[in-house]
Amino acid sequence: MRVIVLGSGVIGVSTAYFLAKAGHEVTVVDRQPGPALETSYANAGEVSPGYSAPWAAPGLMAKAVKWMLMKHSPLVIRPKMDPAMWSWCLKLLANANERSYEINKGRMVRLAEYSRDCLRALRDETGIRYDERAKGTLQVFRTQKQVDAAATDMAVLDRFKVPYSLLDVEGCAAVEPALRLVKEKIVGGLLLPGDETGDCFRFTNALAAMATELGVEFRYNTGIRKLESDGRRVTGVVTDAGTLTADSYVVAMGSYSPTLVKPFGLDLPVYPVKGYSLTLPIVDPAGAPESTVMDETHKIAVTRLGDRIRVGGTAELTGFDLTLRPGRRGPLDHVVSDLFPTGGDLSKAEFWTGLRPNTPDGTPIVGPTPVRNLFLNTGHGTLGWTMAAGSGRVVADVVGGRQTEIDMDGLTVARYGRSAASASRPTVGGMARPAAR
Repeated sequence: MRVIVLGSGVIGVSTAYFLAKAGHEVTVVDRQPGPALETSYANAGEVSPGYSAPWAAPGLMAKAVKWMLMKHSPLVIRPKMDPAMWSWCLKLLANANERSYEINKGRMVRLAEYSRDCLRALRDETGIRYDERAKGTLQVFRTQKQVDAAATDMAVLDRFKVPYSLLDVEGCAAVEPALRLVKEKIVGGLLLPGDETGDCFRFTNALAAMATELGVEFRYNTGIRKLESDGRRVTGVVTDAGTLTADSYVVAMGSYSPTLVKPFGLDLPVYPVKGYSLTLPIVDPAGAPESTVMDETHKIAVTRLGDRIRVGGTAELTGFDLTLRPGRRGPLDHVVSDLFPTGGDLSKAEFWTGLRPNTPDGTPIVGPTPVRNLFLNTGHGTLGWTMAAGSGRVVADVVGGRQTEIDMDGLTVARYGRSAASASRPTVGGMARPAAR
């Protein structure tokens, strides 16, 4: 069948690739001049199924207050007169309990583990290269309290048979030798050996080239205005270059997805959480990380990508504001210089920001909707790179009417009930705000 995929980030391109592999005629539409130029451009570089966890955890409110009072705060909230922001925050807090955390983490790990396996299979089949490494993630703890709190996560990892090791300081230094220089700053760590790293931007561009060879048409520099319908199904997507039609439509537009589908009775609880990153050249390979080191205190990841170090993290609630705020560089500078003081050259770092499309329960929204030919692949938050291959594969299977290889329970929009799908029939000619920027 003919399928239009809206969005050319890592999620959209992965979806298009697997659709094309299944024999469909695919067109990808994006306002940018090329793939992976927004949230996928300079993320933390982690493919971390073992570290997949919702932000809505027990004690979230107390942690948030503590974070905002820290000198190098991992969280900033810039209040706005935006009902969507406050609704999202309330739903986030409603999920911050032990039962919801375990359910949501279980869903996330299920998809993330599958996605990692899909990525490995794709790499073996195509030989795609993207500065990848398969050396795991080391979550480092600076306090004993953090070590004790890891028990909840380890219980879920046990349930899903995800390998891990709880390490002391010497164990951390054995995995990441550069940490020997700063052993007094940590008390232990959690090693997730099944995790990987890689450059999401390079991957997405390479996969887009492979998709093109399979016949996928990419329409860049094309703004998406609205979806049209006949009252029962989507009949076309109105763009700056005219109306495009297909048999099925996949919305993979990250934080901008909710506005596009809202006229169809779909109230998606996806809200942008702004993140920042630095990319700096390695000047001392022995002083740089071997893979990814996640600083649990500051919620910042330090990752080796070839001859570069990527430092990614922080969370800023400020709507769709993409202002590159110099003050938010401080936490990134601090973590990389504190843990890897000799590894990279901060004076040559590229500073970047992007919008993560977060759901309040942490789980993305993938698969079918009540509108028969409209499908979603959005809401991956900080884990779009981790979940891209698996999400693309399952959505391609769903669109093609094939049985998915994993259980889709709790992954689709259906988990939100009528609040997210208040009408099973679309509004004829419903307008959506243009996806600006």
